[in-house]
Amino acid sequence: MEQFDQLTSKHIDFIQAQQMYFVATAGVKGRVNLSPKGLDSLTISDPSTVHWLNLTGSGNETAAHVLENQRITIMFCSFTKQPLILRLFGSASMIYKDQAGWDELAGHFTEHAGSRQIFTLSVEMVQTSCGYAVPYYDFVGERNTLNNWTDKKSTVELEQYRQDKNALSIDGKDTGLNRSEKS
Repeated sequence: MEQFDQLTSKHIDFIQAQQMYFVATAGVKGRVNLSPKGLDSLTISDPSTVHWLNLTGSGNETAAHVLENQRITIMFCSFTKQPLILRLFGSASMIYKDQAGWDELAGHFTEHAGSRQIFTLSVEMVQTSCGYAVPYYDFVGERNTLNNWTDKKSTVELEQYRQDKNALSIDGKDTGLNRSEKS
């Protein structure tokens, strides 16, 4: 196991080669959330700053947690020839579509109708470990189900879905969408 203060060019190359990553957060109390992420939803702006585009889904736990407690971990894991696990530990902030800075950050991502928030991770530590017990898997392709679903919804329908399904976490915590979606 090795630890670094920021990402190296080797770390960045590894991250960019991964098709999937995992985001973990927790509030002060309640459940810990761990979510797999894919699509073109992560970008690195410098060795200490990572952004990821959060898309409309069945929950919004990360937003509720970050509003209460900015701790976050993002994990990348090689499923191919070279075993490696890379974790980014740090603190997160987020912005919504109606906030200053959205357009600039959103420009780094493929446009998605279901875009909900952009999280910024300030990297405090990078940790690598062996990954020797992680199995091999082959990447077959992106799953387009989420994009197909959101592309069929109008802006009003997506906002209503977010109010119905994403405004509160499973622990009943506010996710900030009530503020954002009303504007």
